[in-house]
Amino acid sequence: MKTTNEIQQQIIEDFSLFEDWMSKYEYIIDLGKRLEPMPEKFKTDEYLVKGCASKAWIYPEYKDGKLHFYADGDAVISKGFLYLLLQVFNNRTPQEILDTQLFFIEKIGLKEHLSPTRVNGLISAIEQIKKIAEKYKNN
Repeated sequence: MKTTNEIQQQIIEDFSLFEDWMSKYEYIIDLGKRLEPMPEKFKTDEYLVKGCASKAWIYPEYKDGKLHFYADGDAVISKGFLYLLLQVFNNRTPQEILDTQLFFIEKIGLKEHLSPTRVNGLISAIEQIKKIAEKYKNN
């Protein structure tokens, strides 16, 4: 299994293939279509990402010392962001998640090309994943 840094490096390389931001947005939207389906029963306030302009949910499943996340959103771009985050964080120990420094977001220029509300939503999703990891780290 690749490390979180190797996965982030792969994301950076994948994004470097696109010439302009229109193409990168289309790619993000396409990635969102690859999200593993999230059971409707988990689309509740408990799993709602607070601070996101659109509705987005992150549901954790803890098994064999690792966290697996299901995520969904009602905006196509949000689903793409969630997909990217899950590529890095899925099937990791809580400590691995807490120790991971996300650098791909800055390296691909995502923050500069998003509206402030989308950036806030992305940050909120990251914070939610980290809080979940914190909750499970001593299990």
